[in-house]
Formats: sequence, structure tokens, C-alpha cells
Amino acid sequence: MITRFAPSPTGLLHLGHAYAAWVAAEWARRAGGQFLLRFEDIDHTRVRENFYTAASEDLAWLGFAPDAPPIRQLDRSDAYDQALARLRELRVVYPCFCTRKEIEAEIASMSTAPQGPEGPLYPGTCRQLSPDDQQRFLAAGREPTWRIDAHRAAAKVGRLHFHDGLHGEMQVDPSLLGDAVLARRDIGTSYHLAVVTDDAWQKITHVTRGDDLLPSTHLHRVLQTLLGHPAPLYLHHPLVTDAAGRRLAKRDDARSIRAYRESGLSPTEIRAMLPPLPLCVSETRA
Repeated sequence: MITRFAPSPTGLLHLGHAYAAWVAAEWARRAGGQFLLRFEDIDHTRVRENFYTAASEDLAWLGFAPDAPPIRQLDRSDAYDQALARLRELRVVYPCFCTRKEIEAEIASMSTAPQGPEGPLYPGTCRQLSPDDQQRFLAAGREPTWRIDAHRAAAKVGRLHFHDGLHGEMQVDPSLLGDAVLARRDIGTSYHLAVVTDDAWQKITHVTRGDDLLPSTHLHRVLQTLLGHPAPLYLHHPLVTDAAGRRLAKRDDARSIRAYRESGLSPTEIRAMLPPLPLCVSETRA
């Protein structure tokens, strides 16, 4: 078993991160496997060097030090370019030249806009652009994002499933996120493409993350199949929330692990503040 914890170094770790790291680390160690650390830093404009160090220090203090040196996604851009090139060869992605405002205007003009788990989906404006139209946009200096053609991808991959430690066997809905962005024009990739590429490269067998990312797994299974990657097992665990039921955010420094450390709490006391481990983790034996 190989698991991973993959924070973004854009702020200090909080209790939600501590729980996610605990789940991943504990599952691997109970199974006699490996626990890895990956910094998801593709959004480089928000990354700060001190947050890499702070995260590593907090994890070690909590007892969740990784079993190998961490990797940084910023060092892996060539791998993401190669993955996108392969998807282009398969003709399951297309360039999109729409701005955010143009997309919002298009959705507002529709009587029934396509809906996803978090609201309206991209309406497919650029999906049918001709090669001449694409060249015209490029000649005008408009750099594209690259989107998956969800319908064409679905036809290529066929019927897919994934297994989740809490949710059981789930059938993949390739259109759940619509024609999602796989490569942003400003950073050349996306969370979806990078995480699928890195999980395969690191040979991750068990992906643990918050249940807010459960919808993304439908797209990830499609990408894994298109790119020839194995399917890991999944565990989408509940998020840690505050007293009002709101998801914890990095901007809430009062709940950072660093703040708890400085107040004198011990790692044991921190773990006592977290939800219990999922049964599939706590009942694992090597």
C-alpha cells in the first residue's frame, strides 16, 4: 500500500490537513506500506516558500513524517505536458478561448444551463470550433485553455467504476463535471491532470482525500483510463468543520497547527480533537 498527503503550500496547515494526513499515514503504516508527501503547487502565484517548510515541520511534529523526500508539482511540468499531448493525440481535448466573462454571459443567456455538483457547467461554446476558427483566435494572440470533450472521452473509455472505502462501489459519470479544464492558460495544467499524472508516477495505490473531491474522482477515472494508468482504491473521508459546520480554511490562522503548537498543545491532544479514523483504516492490519 502506498498513500500520499498532498497539501498546497499556500498557507499554514490546519486541523483539516492534520486529519487528512493522519488518515493517509495511519492507513499506510497499519498495512506496512509507505506514506508519501506531495506539494500541489501548480498555482505558483499563491505559493510561498516558508509554507513548504512549515508543512514539513508540522507533519513531523504530529508524527506523520513521510517515508521519502517530498516532491513538488512545479518540478513536474514536463510530465503534465506529455499527458496533455497524449490526450490531444486521442482527440479527447479541445482548445477553449472563452474568457470567464464570456462563459458567464453564455450561461446567463441559456434557458437551461448544464449543471454540475457546484453549479453551472461550461456550455461547450468552443467544442465545435473549426480549425480555421482556432487559428484565427491564435493569430489574434488569444491563448487557449484545454478542456476535455466529456462526450468523446466517455465513448472511448466505456463503462467505468471505482471503489471507495466509505461509499462502496461507484459507477463513473464521465459528464459529471462537463468539459472540465485540463490545462489552464496561465499554468499549463490543472489539478485534475496533475493529480492523475502524479498518483500514477508515485505508484499510489490508495488515494485518501476529503469527500468534497468525490465528484472529481469521476473525471480522474476517465483520465486514468485514457492515459493507461492503473485505478487506485479511494477513501473520501468527511471534512473537519468548525462549530458552525463550516469547512476549515487556511485563512483562519487561529486554527492552524502552528498556532496550536505555540499554545502548548501536544500531538496527542491535537489527534484527540480530530474525528475518529474511518473503519477501513482503523481495522487494517499488515
